[in-house]
Amino acid sequence: MKNNFYFIFIFLATQFTLNAQDLRISVEQLSKNITDYKIVDVRNYEDFSISHIKNSLNFPVSKSYENKRVDGKIVNPNKMQKIVRELGLNIEDNIVIYDDGVFYDASRIFWTLEVYGFKNVKLLNGGFDTWEKKKLPISSEILKVKPSKYIASINNNRLSTKFTTQIATKNPNQTVIDARDYNSYIGKKSVAKRFGHILNAIHIPAYSNLKKENKLSKLKETTTLKELYKDINKDKKIIIYCKIGRVASTNYFALRELGYNVSNYDASWREWGNDINLPITNKSKALN
Repeated sequence: MKNNFYFIFIFLATQFTLNAQDLRISVEQLSKNITDYKIVDVRNYEDFSISHIKNSLNFPVSKSYENKRVDGKIVNPNKMQKIVRELGLNIEDNIVIYDDGVFYDASRIFWTLEVYGFKNVKLLNGGFDTWEKKKLPISSEILKVKPSKYIASINNNRLSTKFTTQIATKNPNQTVIDARDYNSYIGKKSVAKRFGHILNAIHIPAYSNLKKENKLSKLKETTTLKELYKDINKDKKIIIYCKIGRVASTNYFALRELGYNVSNYDASWREWGNDINLPITNKSKALN
């Protein structure tokens, strides 16, 4: 009986590890299976045109925002449909996304594609900088593609708004996580008129999902991430936010890997902190 229990435990632990790893891919794995994926580079066009992973498509992260100067709201469906069609992407494609290795921009596009219905998306752990350091194939050639017939539709389970986040602050079955740095969370600095954080939000900064390896950012191992989020109840819906829905996408990615039901509040603190009708907590007042 004990042996059977041990076998079941090992099996379940192995299954969890396999499932948790599904959303990331190493440069070694991609290089060996590169023809299995459509590869999306989210850096700006200038950097992309100089060099990129061979046969990559360019979706600059700036295009994922409706108006980045205002807040982090996601690009509207009409614009997104045009972008995706021009890239030749189809909803069933296996896609790998990368940035320069910082991870924040790649995770923003990962989340954007999930909001717009894509289900087979992975992130390249280590990004272009790691790929280049390992002297894997790069190119400056711009790939010509046949436009797709993608139709934009939004998965509202992956996207939070001011309204749904406000409901979450009052709902014991939902958890709000602030992914900004500590001084922003406690209210010592702010990109908005008000200082502090969303009422009842807990603090797990985006950088805590990452580690430095040879001066490059990589996502932490699944076991480490599981420990980071051990106090977050998996039965609850999770809402993530930051300043403009950028760095919070890293928390979103980590929680998706761990099997949580999570969404990203795109307008984030830029919107919430400027609306005097919405509840906040400013811990810096208590600290002074």
